[in-house]
Amino acid sequence: MISKKFHWDILIRIMLLFAVLTIAAFLLVHAWYIYGAVCIPVIVFQVYNLYQYHIQAQEEVAQFVESIQYRDFSRNFNVKQAPDELKPLRKGFNEINATFKIISREKETQYQYLQKILELVETGILSYEQSSGEVVWMNESLKKMLLVPYLRTIHSLEKRDASLYRSVIDLQAGTSHIATVHLEKNSFKILLSATAFQTEGKLYNLIAFQNINEALDETESKAWQKLLSVMTHEIMNSVAPISSLADTLKNRLEDSTPFLDNSNGVVEDLELGIATIKRRSEGLLKFAEVYRNLNKITNPNLKKIYVRDLFESMYHLMQPTLEQKNIEIEIILKDPELCLDADASLIEQVLINLIVNAIDAVKDISLPRITLTAMELLNKRVQIKISDNGCGMNEELMNNIFIPFFSTKKNGSGIGLSLCKQIMMLHKGNITVQSIPEKGTAFILQF
Repeated sequence: MISKKFHWDILIRIMLLFAVLTIAAFLLVHAWYIYGAVCIPVIVFQVYNLYQYHIQAQEEVAQFVESIQYRDFSRNFNVKQAPDELKPLRKGFNEINATFKIISREKETQYQYLQKILELVETGILSYEQSSGEVVWMNESLKKMLLVPYLRTIHSLEKRDASLYRSVIDLQAGTSHIATVHLEKNSFKILLSATAFQTEGKLYNLIAFQNINEALDETESKAWQKLLSVMTHEIMNSVAPISSLADTLKNRLEDSTPFLDNSNGVVEDLELGIATIKRRSEGLLKFAEVYRNLNKITNPNLKKIYVRDLFESMYHLMQPTLEQKNIEIEIILKDPELCLDADASLIEQVLINLIVNAIDAVKDISLPRITLTAMELLNKRVQIKISDNGCGMNEELMNNIFIPFFSTKKNGSGIGLSLCKQIMMLHKGNITVQSIPEKGTAFILQF
């Protein structure tokens, strides 16, 4: 409607100018110069007026285009003070600006909603441009997960974690892959999922980083619990009758000894054999009973406890053993008010197991030392570290030490670290290990 009125204004001015020019030409042809001279000022005025009208309209359009270019939709074109011929144009610009303003507000609201939603989810989100690798956006969850404040390009990740960078770069759109995040103090498993989209002629990759370490640990733990439950049940059901039968045979043999010929030591051999069967069957029963304890802990009694109290308890409990073996213990706690919600008796059991392991690891070291450290991480989690300067472990051992039945000690049952892991999972935390052969080992508890 506005465009048509603008066009009609121009058309009327051109037609009027054409009419005056026609009259002037008619007067000149008939040599009516005096009347023709009167037409000249009219023609000059019309040409100037048409030129001014065009320039004003062009300036108005230029200002409008500028406001659109810089997305200045708050700009208002004054209609009241505008010339009559420009009022419809300015009114139209204001209406277009108002429409753009509504659309922009809706898009901004949707963008804010999306950002808040993505900031609330625990899954890390990263978007980067395919050709340049420039990171367009990453949410707070990913920053906390990778412990990085900012990534300018996806290639910056290579310096921090080369294997993770390669996993991200090689990930095809629409696929998923389990990778490992290697941080300075620990590592964990993540599920990478990728998708791609195109906008403004550019291709972008969107990567989701989901921490599945706890889920994998929980699944693995439940599988071991079921296996242990079946094994202990079968062992006890099978071995208990053997132990009872060995008792019966022993008693029957004792009753029959006076009537048997023991000249060649047959009776003594029978007594020794029955005693061996009884001892080994009782040992198997005790072994099964120990592993049954893995399934007994289900509901920890959570209370607010101070880490300083935990460390003090460990110091008084382990100090005699450490002094006897000439092992130095160092406790580092920068914040005496550091506390956590935990079952004190269960966490003490975890610390005792880890300190006992550390004592065994440093037994052949000239200057043995065990260190207890506690701190609060950036994600508000409490971390406790038990480290030693002992013999250390290779990667194969580190991958197996939390598996039930696995032990590097000659007389070890393989239950200690499995129990530690289960206790930490009950506290919604985790336990990880770092070790360098011949340099030392550190077990890290995160709550």
